[in-house]
Amino acid sequence: MESVFRISNFEKPLWEEEEDVLVEDDIETGAPAYLIVYNDDFNTFEWVIECFMTVLKHTSEQAEQLAIMIHYKGKATVKTGARSELLPLCSALLDRGLSAEVEEG
Repeated sequence: MESVFRISNFEKPLWEEEEDVLVEDDIETGAPAYLIVYNDDFNTFEWVIECFMTVLKHTSEQAEQLAIMIHYKGKATVKTGARSELLPLCSALLDRGLSAEVEEG
């Protein structure tokens, strides 16, 4: 009688398994992140509104309301979403001279 030795997918030796490497941006915690913009003494309402419309794709009404909130309250959350989604938007706002950061939820 001939014996047959088989290795199923569940019994692969450790050296044959593939290894996944995760980068920090690939890990989503499930909690939303917040893109926050702060008031400053340099940027005009018109510029802030234009930035929100161009970068964040807000309507003119949304952008104007957020600019007013930032002016009177000192800061406002301008967008909520996954951290990996908000980081490039934050960079774009920073490149345009706005004060912004992404906070974890």
